[in-house]
Amino acid sequence: MQLFFGEISNNTVVLQTDEARHAAKVLRKQLGDTIEVIDGRGSLYVAKIINITKNKLEAQVLKAEHDFGAISYDLHVAIAPTKNIDRFEWFLEKATELGITAIHPIITHNSERTVIKPDRLERVLLSATKQSLKGRIPKLLPLLPFNEFIKKEFAGDKFLAHCVEDQKNEFVNVLDVSKPTLVCIGPEGDFSPTEIQAAIGSGFKPVSFGNSRMRTETAGVFAVAAFYSKSL
Repeated sequence: MQLFFGEISNNTVVLQTDEARHAAKVLRKQLGDTIEVIDGRGSLYVAKIINITKNKLEAQVLKAEHDFGAISYDLHVAIAPTKNIDRFEWFLEKATELGITAIHPIITHNSERTVIKPDRLERVLLSATKQSLKGRIPKLLPLLPFNEFIKKEFAGDKFLAHCVEDQKNEFVNVLDVSKPTLVCIGPEGDFSPTEIQAAIGSGFKPVSFGNSRMRTETAGVFAVAAFYSKSL
């Protein structure tokens, strides 16, 4: 299945710029051909091409499937972007393939990256969404300082994964896929003691990902994979 991303209007799907050129120039789609298009909000449309121009392709909807490739849980991951942006993009790709609701980039005391390019990261999310045959693109929320982020309301379980030696529950033992869940993952230098206490004071439960010391992006994928596997 070759998926495209487009906008839906009046029973017509419209592919713009890169998506349109890929369909027409690379895959050589022609008038009358059938294509499959996601809207990024959860729906898949099967449509027949009715118009092709240089930077635009239009297709008439033949049938629609809602909740296409939908995941059965609501998982948010707040994570400090890595110094090497390729590693952060790798996390976004793998988390999308497994299934995630939203990503909240955060700036912590030990963060090595405080600037991201949302447009570039959105393209990674779109590509991974199409590749993994899903209809809904995970939300990429604005980058926020950690002390501001933990004050935001979240109606569900809230966990903070950190490496400080103390009495923590294992994440895989306490996660509940039936509840909306938010997991916070820090940078390579971990959260600071002050940040850990502030998060706990804001209702976050400290958890461990096991005995192995993981890189930030690995910890992020571990959290999503644990949720995914428990939902099966």
